[in-house]
Amino acid sequence: METRDILKALREKTGLTQAELAERVYVTRQAVSRWETGETQPNTDTLKALSRVFDVSINTLLGSPRQLICQCCGMPLQEDGLLSREADGSYNEDYCKWCYAEGEFAYQTKAELLDYLVAHMPDPDNAEEETRRGRFDLYLSQLKHWK
Repeated sequence: METRDILKALREKTGLTQAELAERVYVTRQAVSRWETGETQPNTDTLKALSRVFDVSINTLLGSPRQLICQCCGMPLQEDGLLSREADGSYNEDYCKWCYAEGEFAYQTKAELLDYLVAHMPDPDNAEEETRRGRFDLYLSQLKHWK
Protein backbone atom coordinates (compact mmCIF):
# COMPACT_ATOMS: atom_id res chain seq x y z
CA MET A 1 0.00 0.00 0.00
CA GLU A 2 1.25 3.49 -0.75
CA THR A 3 1.56 6.31 1.78
CA ARG A 4 -1.40 8.17 0.29
CA ASP A 5 -3.67 5.15 0.74
CA ILE A 6 -2.39 4.47 4.24
CA LEU A 7 -2.94 8.06 5.39
CA LYS A 8 -6.47 8.17 4.00
CA ALA A 9 -7.36 4.78 5.52
CA LEU A 10 -5.99 5.76 8.94
CA ARG A 11 -7.76 9.12 8.84
CA GLU A 12 -11.07 7.51 7.93
CA LYS A 13 -10.62 4.72 10.49
CA THR A 14 -10.16 7.30 13.24
CA GLY A 15 -13.15 9.31 11.99
CA LEU A 16 -11.19 12.47 11.29
CA THR A 17 -11.92 14.90 8.49
CA GLN A 18 -9.04 16.27 6.47
CA ALA A 19 -9.45 19.57 8.31
CA GLU A 20 -9.35 17.89 11.74
CA LEU A 21 -6.22 15.93 10.86
CA ALA A 22 -4.62 19.08 9.45
CA GLU A 23 -5.29 20.88 12.72
CA ARG A 24 -3.72 18.09 14.78
CA VAL A 25 -0.48 18.05 12.75
CA TYR A 26 -0.33 21.83 12.13
CA VAL A 27 -0.77 21.88 8.35
CA THR A 28 -3.53 23.03 6.02
CA ARG A 29 -6.44 20.89 4.89
CA GLN A 30 -5.07 21.26 1.37
CA ALA A 31 -1.79 19.66 2.47
CA VAL A 32 -3.69 16.62 3.77
CA SER A 33 -5.63 16.46 0.50
CA ARG A 34 -2.38 16.54 -1.51
CA TRP A 35 -0.95 13.69 0.61
CA GLU A 36 -4.05 11.61 0.01
CA THR A 37 -3.95 12.14 -3.75
CA GLY A 38 -0.24 11.36 -3.85
CA GLU A 39 0.66 14.82 -5.14
CA THR A 40 3.04 15.38 -2.19
CA GLN A 41 4.32 13.50 0.86
CA PRO A 42 4.54 14.68 4.47
CA ASN A 43 7.98 15.83 5.61
CA THR A 44 9.89 14.08 8.39
CA ASP A 45 8.55 16.24 11.23
CA THR A 46 4.99 15.80 9.98
CA LEU A 47 5.48 12.03 9.71
CA LYS A 48 6.47 12.04 13.38
CA ALA A 49 3.31 13.97 14.26
CA LEU A 50 1.17 11.61 12.15
CA SER A 51 2.81 8.66 13.89
CA ARG A 52 1.68 10.05 17.24
CA VAL A 53 -1.86 10.89 16.04
CA PHE A 54 -2.49 7.45 14.54
CA ASP A 55 -0.27 5.51 17.02
CA VAL A 56 1.62 3.74 14.23
CA SER A 57 5.29 3.76 13.27
CA ILE A 58 6.71 5.95 10.54
CA ASN A 59 7.67 2.73 8.76
CA THR A 60 3.96 1.81 8.67
CA LEU A 61 3.01 5.27 7.37
CA LEU A 62 5.49 4.83 4.52
CA GLY A 63 4.04 1.45 3.57
CA SER A 64 6.64 -0.62 5.48
CA PRO A 65 9.45 -0.03 2.97
CA ARG A 66 12.07 -1.47 5.32
CA GLN A 67 12.20 -4.90 6.88
CA LEU A 68 12.96 -4.02 10.47
CA ILE A 69 14.82 -6.23 12.92
CA CYS A 70 15.63 -5.53 16.55
CA GLN A 71 19.16 -4.18 16.68
CA CYS A 72 19.65 -5.80 20.09
CA CYS A 73 18.32 -9.37 19.73
CA GLY A 74 17.75 -9.70 15.96
CA MET A 75 14.02 -10.48 16.12
CA PRO A 76 12.03 -9.48 13.00
CA LEU A 77 9.77 -6.50 13.74
CA GLN A 78 6.90 -7.28 11.42
CA GLU A 79 4.21 -5.24 13.15
CA ASP A 80 4.06 -2.05 15.17
CA GLY A 81 3.02 -3.91 18.33
CA LEU A 82 6.50 -5.41 18.55
CA LEU A 83 8.32 -2.07 18.36
CA SER A 84 9.83 -0.42 21.43
CA ARG A 85 8.81 2.97 22.67
CA GLU A 86 10.73 5.88 24.10
CA ALA A 87 9.92 7.42 27.48
CA ASP A 88 7.68 9.98 25.71
CA GLY A 89 5.64 7.17 24.08
CA SER A 90 7.03 7.61 20.57
CA TYR A 91 8.11 4.55 18.61
CA ASN A 92 11.74 3.48 18.42
CA GLU A 93 12.01 1.39 15.24
CA ASP A 94 15.47 0.04 16.12
CA TYR A 95 14.46 -2.28 18.96
CA CYS A 96 11.74 -4.70 20.04
CA LYS A 97 9.59 -3.96 23.08
CA TRP A 98 11.36 -6.68 25.07
CA CYS A 99 14.88 -5.32 24.60
CA TYR A 100 14.13 -1.62 24.98
CA ALA A 101 11.25 0.13 26.72
CA GLU A 102 10.68 3.69 27.90
CA GLY A 103 14.25 4.67 27.07
CA GLU A 104 15.88 1.75 28.92
CA PHE A 105 17.58 -1.41 27.67
CA ALA A 106 16.51 -4.69 29.30
CA TYR A 107 19.92 -6.31 28.75
CA GLN A 108 22.85 -4.36 30.13
CA THR A 109 25.46 -6.68 28.58
CA LYS A 110 25.61 -9.00 25.62
CA ALA A 111 26.41 -11.84 28.04
CA GLU A 112 23.04 -11.28 29.76
CA LEU A 113 21.22 -11.55 26.45
CA LEU A 114 23.26 -14.58 25.43
CA ASP A 115 22.31 -16.33 28.68
CA TYR A 116 18.65 -15.67 27.95
CA LEU A 117 18.86 -16.83 24.32
CA VAL A 118 20.71 -20.05 25.14
CA ALA A 119 18.15 -20.89 27.83
CA HIS A 120 15.01 -20.02 25.86
CA MET A 121 15.55 -20.31 22.11
CA PRO A 122 14.78 -23.64 20.44
CA ASP A 123 17.68 -25.55 18.90
CA PRO A 124 16.72 -27.83 16.00
CA ASP A 125 20.34 -29.07 15.72
CA ASN A 126 20.59 -30.09 19.39
CA ALA A 127 24.00 -28.41 19.51
CA GLU A 128 25.93 -28.08 22.74
CA GLU A 129 25.43 -24.94 24.79
CA GLU A 130 28.88 -23.56 23.96
CA THR A 131 28.24 -23.98 20.22
CA ARG A 132 24.84 -22.30 20.47
CA ARG A 133 26.28 -19.44 22.50
CA GLY A 134 28.96 -18.94 19.83
CA ARG A 135 26.36 -18.85 17.04
CA PHE A 136 24.22 -16.33 18.89
CA ASP A 137 27.27 -14.22 19.73
CA LEU A 138 28.37 -14.12 16.09
CA TYR A 139 24.89 -12.99 14.99
CA LEU A 140 24.46 -10.41 17.76
CA SER A 141 27.88 -8.91 17.03
CA GLN A 142 26.54 -7.78 13.65
CA LEU A 143 23.69 -5.78 15.19
CA LYS A 144 23.96 -2.03 15.84
CA HIS A 145 23.58 -2.25 19.62
CA TRP A 146 26.46 -4.70 20.09
CA LYS A 147 28.96 -3.45 17.47
